[in-house]
Amino acid sequence: MADMPDTPHTPRSSPRRGTVLDAVGSGDTFRSAQEVHHSLRASGDKVGLSTVYRNLQALAAEGELDTLRNEEGELLYRRCSTRHHHHLVCRSCGRVVEITGPTVERWAERAADEHGFSDVAHTLELVGICADCSR
Repeated sequence: MADMPDTPHTPRSSPRRGTVLDAVGSGDTFRSAQEVHHSLRASGDKVGLSTVYRNLQALAAEGELDTLRNEEGELLYRRCSTRHHHHLVCRSCGRVVEITGPTVERWAERAADEHGFSDVAHTLELVGICADCSR
């Protein structure tokens, strides 16, 4: 029997996925699928926008990318450190700083215990104006 083509729901590592991951980069801002697509097209890659979306979603599901919704509700992507962290995001320029919050971690554990929850995950994003944009 011939090999079946991979469907969008089949996790796999591929050169395309690596290309999309490289296009996201490891900068200090989150990027939209359209921004990633534009940078790939500008570099001569003929990738389609749906392929970029599909690969970004897969990379996020695999834990390779963090996601954040902007004020318009658009999902943004960023390659972050692998340790647990939160984000401090400038609403003006989009600059992101990874932060840790031991107090938040303890509070989340206490709240879960108090209400009988287990295997609890959380996300915390702080949004403000960075020092450069405040000037």
